[in-house]
Amino acid sequence: MLDVTNVSKLFNPGTPDEKIALMNANLQIEAGDFITVIGSNGAGKSTLMNLISGVMKPDIGQIRIDGTEVQGLAEYKRSRWIGRVFQDPMAGTAPRMTIEENLTMAYKRGQSRGLGWGATAAKRKLFREQLSRLGIGLENRMSARVGLLSGGERQALSLLMATFTKPQILLLDEHTAALDPARAELITRLTEEIVRDMKLTTLMVTHNMEQAIRLGNRLIMMDKGRIILDVPAERKINLTVSQLLGEFERISGHQLSDDRIVLG
Repeated sequence: MLDVTNVSKLFNPGTPDEKIALMNANLQIEAGDFITVIGSNGAGKSTLMNLISGVMKPDIGQIRIDGTEVQGLAEYKRSRWIGRVFQDPMAGTAPRMTIEENLTMAYKRGQSRGLGWGATAAKRKLFREQLSRLGIGLENRMSARVGLLSGGERQALSLLMATFTKPQILLLDEHTAALDPARAELITRLTEEIVRDMKLTTLMVTHNMEQAIRLGNRLIMMDKGRIILDVPAERKINLTVSQLLGEFERISGHQLSDDRIVLG
């Protein structure tokens, strides 16, 4: 499904600010995998997401989706395969457009939009059905501008938009981190349901170690631009936060020190 092979990315090369963002990353993801990703600030988590989605291009290495090399393709060309939800609820939607208009754009992801992108009666019916799955009443507010929605409502809409056309790969980049606990739990529950029901291949960055253990069938931990731990399903099912911390310290040689990391 997704193969990341010997991928490296260096920021500000040849300057005093040179920084290794990712070093010789190798990751093979099978169809239907739900992988959680955890690591301290600067570990390379978002860089990995940006390289897969096409926001950045690797200095070296290959990225393949179903055998097709995509590392040279622009982000918009990869959107036919990839859906993404960001940490910031303001990202991923057009605030001045209505819910209906945002969903219409999501419906056309990866297609030529042309001039005929407006919503039809059939599309509106589909949009209402999909919005009703969220359980927060957005199906009754399709003419509301997205900028007027709460952070949790916008993130729920972003999640729906990212998965609307059943992408081959779903990237979730700390998509609950900016929300209050109640809204974060709502988005987490919706994520579990949508990923399970649509059988989506998913890579989810999280700052919450308990969440990283509880969700998905694999867990990877990153440190200083490297993938240092890959926990398969059979080990993950009985893993505890203290064991995960111990593994990190044993492999990395230092303690996990990041104020953003939540243990549980």
